[in-house]
Amino acid sequence: MSEAHSDDRQQLAEGLLQEAVFSARARQAAGVATSESASASCGLGPEIRFDLDLSERGAELFRELWPRDTSRTEVDRIKTILERWVSQQDAFDRKRNHFLRDFRQQHGFDRREYTAAQADEFENGLAHVNTEIELRLKVAAGELLDA
Repeated sequence: MSEAHSDDRQQLAEGLLQEAVFSARARQAAGVATSESASASCGLGPEIRFDLDLSERGAELFRELWPRDTSRTEVDRIKTILERWVSQQDAFDRKRNHFLRDFRQQHGFDRREYTAAQADEFENGLAHVNTEIELRLKVAAGELLDA
C-alpha cells in the first residue's frame, strides 16, 4: 500500500471490496436457492458470479473513492481487482470453515468441554485465518487505490 493513501480512503476501499463480496454472495444465494447442487458445494463454488452490480452502499463507496468520471480502462482495472478479491475471500471463508469443521470433528462442538490447550488451539487457528484475511484485504485495497 502506498503511503499516499489516507486511512479514510483505505477504509473506503476495504469497504468496497467487502461490498463486492456481499453482492456476489447475495446474487449467488438467489441463484443457488433453487439449485439441487447447493448443498453439495462449499463457499460460492465454481459458478461465482462477477457481474458485480454493487449494492447502494457499494455504489456510494465507489463514488466516494472516484468522484469524477473514470475511464473504461480504469473501471475494468477496478472490476478485475474486485473480482479477484471475491475469489480470494471465498477461498479464505472455505479455509476458515474447513478449520472449524476439522477441529470440531476432532475435539467436539461444545467449546465449554475444551481443555485450555484445545481452546488456545481453536482461538489461534481462527486468529491465523482472520489475520491472513485482514492483511490480504489491506493489500487488495491498496491495489484499488494505486492508479
